[in-house]
Amino acid sequence: MTFRLLFIGDVMGEAGCAAVRELVPALRRELGLDAVVVNGENSAPTGRGITPDSGSQLLSVADFVTLGNHAYDAGEGGRFLDQEPRIVRPANFGAGSPGYGWGTFEVGDVRVGVTNVLGRVFLNSTSRSPFAAADRAVEDLEAAGADIVLVDVHAEATSEKQAMGYHLAGRVQAVVGTHTHVPTADLRVLPGGTSYITDVGMTGDPESIIGFDREDFMGLFLGSPSRIGVSGGTAALNAVLIEMDVEGRQATSIERVYREPT
Repeated sequence: MTFRLLFIGDVMGEAGCAAVRELVPALRRELGLDAVVVNGENSAPTGRGITPDSGSQLLSVADFVTLGNHAYDAGEGGRFLDQEPRIVRPANFGAGSPGYGWGTFEVGDVRVGVTNVLGRVFLNSTSRSPFAAADRAVEDLEAAGADIVLVDVHAEATSEKQAMGYHLAGRVQAVVGTHTHVPTADLRVLPGGTSYITDVGMTGDPESIIGFDREDFMGLFLGSPSRIGVSGGTAALNAVLIEMDVEGRQATSIERVYREPT
């Protein structure tokens, strides 16, 4: 059985949410999708964190949402995450953190497992190992009967993401990198049938700097820093389409998907 899953990169603010709502229903038909997973850690109007409203918008068209280091930055998402098992924050935040570190959803007879881990290189949001957290999450997802497992590695360093890919090669069907917002060209299927990309890219304004207002962001580097706001421009969608053989428990292909709203 072939299973086609679309993973959408970091959704930036209101424009990113609007792009997802507009494009995903058509992409489901066009690409014959079985499932859609979205990284929503920047979906709040400020571009930092997730709110009940932005999370609900994403889940109105997607099956599952992952987060990252900004998971709690909106200040109002903790209780929402506790109540919404279709959203996962980094598993290495620790058991006492609001929300869930991994979860599953079902499409027909296929159970899809999803987890999210946060890198530590150049990031200081957690002291817990993403590799140990990934091992535990994958073990628990397999015990829960997951036929397919996707791991969102939210990390700054390319090397840490690549290390996670090879650490999990042959054990999961997808390892996708998020956080740096710029798509990489290293899509491939690793040994053992694990699809991999270092960074999917963002769903935000392509005329911005990583989704934020470019004039504000340039000021940070040119010596006149100001409060950096999310860009209000029209968002483009960056994603990857992963095709998997469910019975063989392997990914067979991964390809880039890029769309602009009409």
